[in-house]
Amino acid sequence: MTNPTAKRIYDVCFAALGLVVLSPLFLVIALLVKLADGGAVFYRQERVGQFGKLFWIWKFRTMVVDAARQGIGLTRGSDARITPVGRWLRKTKLDELPQLWNVLRGDMSFVGPRPEVPHYVARYTAAQRAVLQVKPGITDLASLEFRNEEELLATAADVESFYVEHCLPRKIELSLQYQRQASLWQDTRVIGRTLFGVTGKGTGSRK
Repeated sequence: MTNPTAKRIYDVCFAALGLVVLSPLFLVIALLVKLADGGAVFYRQERVGQFGKLFWIWKFRTMVVDAARQGIGLTRGSDARITPVGRWLRKTKLDELPQLWNVLRGDMSFVGPRPEVPHYVARYTAAQRAVLQVKPGITDLASLEFRNEEELLATAADVESFYVEHCLPRKIELSLQYQRQASLWQDTRVIGRTLFGVTGKGTGSRK
C-alpha cells in the first residue's frame, strides 16, 4: 500500500508542474471553448470523494449550455449535446486537465477510482463502498479499460441501466483491485498508459 504522505507529495509536485507547463495549452483550449458558443469555459459537477465527502470536479466544458436540463448525465458517442470542440476535447481527454487543480487542492489524486455522482454512489453495496476509502483520481485501471465508454454506451438500448448494471460494477471491481496493489510505481505506470492510450484489456472511459 502506498504511503499517504509520499503519494500526496507526488501528487502536489506533479500537479503544480503540470499547471505551470500546460498553462499555454489551458489558454488555447479556453479560447476555443469560449469562441465556439460564448458559454462558460469550465464545467463543474458535484462528485463523491474520499470517505463520502462531496466536492466539485472541474473540466473544460464540452457540451452545450444547460446540457444537464436536456438529458441524463451519461453521454453516448452520438449525443447531440456535445459541441464540436467538446467532441475533440473528449476524444483526446484534454477536457480533464482542470482536474490538476482538484489534485493540487487535495480533493483528488492522479491515480485513484474515478469519482461518481451521488446518484450512483447511493446504489453502492456495503462491499462496493470500500472504494471510497481512497481519494478519487484523474485516471485508474477502469479509465483505461473504459477509455471508449461513450461508444460502448451508444450500443445500449437503455443507457443508464446498462451503465449501472454492467459498467459501474466492473469499474468498482477494477478500483478495488488497484487498491490492493497500489504503489507510486503502479501510479506512474497507470499515468504512462493513460498518456499513451494503452488500454490493455477492455473497452472504454467515463464522462
